[in-house]
Amino acid sequence: MSAVIFDFYGTLARFAHHHATGYEPVFAAFGYTPEPSVLEAWFSRYDGVEHAEHSVDEAAYESWVRARQHQLVLDCGVDDSDAGDLVEALRAADNGPVVAYPEAAATLASLRAAGLAVGVCSNWGWELDAFLDDAGLLELVDAGITSARAGARKPHPGIYAQAVAALGVNPAETLFVGDSWEPDVRGPRRFGMRAVHVWRAEERAGRPAPPLEPGDHRVEELTGVLVVAGVAEHAGS
Repeated sequence: MSAVIFDFYGTLARFAHHHATGYEPVFAAFGYTPEPSVLEAWFSRYDGVEHAEHSVDEAAYESWVRARQHQLVLDCGVDDSDAGDLVEALRAADNGPVVAYPEAAATLASLRAAGLAVGVCSNWGWELDAFLDDAGLLELVDAGITSARAGARKPHPGIYAQAVAALGVNPAETLFVGDSWEPDVRGPRRFGMRAVHVWRAEERAGRPAPPLEPGDHRVEELTGVLVVAGVAEHAGS
């Protein structure tokens, strides 16, 4: 194995002031309670989408994000009079401070000490480095790829191709680690990588984990990745 690539949000770091999507409290501040199914459908609607036309520059990408969020607030029954302000509040939530999971920095450091390249590949906005720096992880990452800049969202193969190219490794030499089933496990496996599913039960509100397929791995926290990567012998999940 030559490299380990991590998803960012929900895998290496989370927002400092909220878990899950963080959108429910934003809607609540305006007096709305969106249906969870509507939020879930919106977040998954764009998985695998190629959007090169919206990734020509940061302004084009920001415009696309705002258009998507405007549709979301309308789908949630928000009055037109509140829609603009609510989109602004959603963008503020998306750009809030982040904190690393407690074991993240030590895990990345151990992988690099073992001679493995470390990457981040995330369905994220234009600037990833600032969030990695905010989380105290920037100096532990060799390359970061976001969907905003790549022009495709996981599990589209194009974003994985850019991630392995940035690290100069082959998919067969790479382990992908993330908390989302299709973007971080099934997509990487189809691309030829090994995959580790991060499942923090305390963040899953009692939901069952998807059944593993042959060759998949699952860990409860990131130190378990060291076992799968072959750089530690302690027991993982």
